[in-house]
Amino acid sequence: MEEEEWDTWTSPVEFFLLGLGNVPKLQMPLFLLSLMIYMVTMFGNILIVVLVVADRHLHTPMYFLLGNFSSVEIFYTSTILPRLLASFLTGDRTISVHGCMTQFYFFGCFAATECYLLATLSYDRYLAICQPLLYASLMNWKVCLQLAAGSWLAGLLMSTVVTWLFSQLQFCGPNAIDHFFCDFTPLLELSCSDTTVLTLVTFIICFLDVVFPFLFTLASYVCIIVAILRIPTSMGRQKAFSTCSSHLSVVTVFYGTLIIVNMMPRPDPLRQLNKMLLFFYTILTPMVNPLIYSLRNREVKGALGNTLRKTMA
Repeated sequence: MEEEEWDTWTSPVEFFLLGLGNVPKLQMPLFLLSLMIYMVTMFGNILIVVLVVADRHLHTPMYFLLGNFSSVEIFYTSTILPRLLASFLTGDRTISVHGCMTQFYFFGCFAATECYLLATLSYDRYLAICQPLLYASLMNWKVCLQLAAGSWLAGLLMSTVVTWLFSQLQFCGPNAIDHFFCDFTPLLELSCSDTTVLTLVTFIICFLDVVFPFLFTLASYVCIIVAILRIPTSMGRQKAFSTCSSHLSVVTVFYGTLIIVNMMPRPDPLRQLNKMLLFFYTILTPMVNPLIYSLRNREVKGALGNTLRKTMA
């Protein structure tokens, strides 16, 4: 096939998301399950954002960052689930090339931002527990705003670079994406261009927006745990640990499932299992996070109670 006969954006005109369509009897149950999870996710994360904005007791750097984290979860989930819900309901699993690239761009942007925000939250907890006397000066509002803005900007820039490189590729083979959204590896498998540069750049970016934040978060919590163990009284240790337990739970769920999904081999017999794990990872994690913060955090529960009382009054 002559190279000039294929245009990145016009051939193919659309992709076909295979998704979970090989189990037709489960389409309606999966639709109802996904709809319920999406509604709970949106409600939980929007509630966190509203509480952080409305309750003055939560006007602190930690909760400002948490509000940003919940905002990312809202956008992150909304890049995948609405299109997936439509495919479950109508059976139409086609997506335009422009739509696919748009979904790929925003998914990468919000996923990278989430990694940096988790690292920023871990740094906040490190300062609060390991450097309590310097916390107010080291984590002032100016620094907090810069860290939050930097997290969003890093996700935006890195996703822009990868998406632009992807847009230069040619897709001149089958147009069926063996996934339920436009993800990196399934899209790469369809390209007939040389992907060496894209693969190298993506590897570097993955180190910067996944591995580096993970190692930074891990190092922060090692220091936090060491500092907590040095506290002489059990009551003091319990109080110190309670201030970071909810965030540690979110980090464990996020990176634990991410490592399991990406470390699993991808031969044909395991592809469906990998897709199912990624399905639950991408839609369940954003739902679980606000539940962890609300159920394990007394200040959030207190803010919710105050807001409800004011509303009832």
